[in-house]
Amino acid sequence: MLVKKIFYNKLVRDGIQEKIESKGEACEVRVIEDADELQQELLEKVIEEASALSRVNSRNEFLEEYADLMVALDALTALMEFSEADIRTALTENVAKKGLYKKKHFLHWSEGGTYKSNETLQGLQ
Repeated sequence: MLVKKIFYNKLVRDGIQEKIESKGEACEVRVIEDADELQQELLEKVIEEASALSRVNSRNEFLEEYADLMVALDALTALMEFSEADIRTALTENVAKKGLYKKKHFLHWSEGGTYKSNETLQGLQ
């Protein structure tokens, strides 16, 4: 019987190789030695996990996907050698500069083009 290989080509969590092999299945993994490559793979993982979080349908799914995203972000911030204090400071400064979401405002449009969002900065208007 021919076994079909599924190619993932992505960063996976510790223990995935053992889980696959414990089921009698084979896999191929490599250790990422290059810090730049690891950083890029972690950034891809953040995108993957944030995308999964955006599609949840329940509180339990939200918590699971949120945790997945936070694990990826924690690994990335550790790789980049940010301290908890660095992160707290960045959050405090971010909120002071940009605010929160307490007022629940939904922006339909604005005049003048002075407001810049991630979408307008990427040309995705």
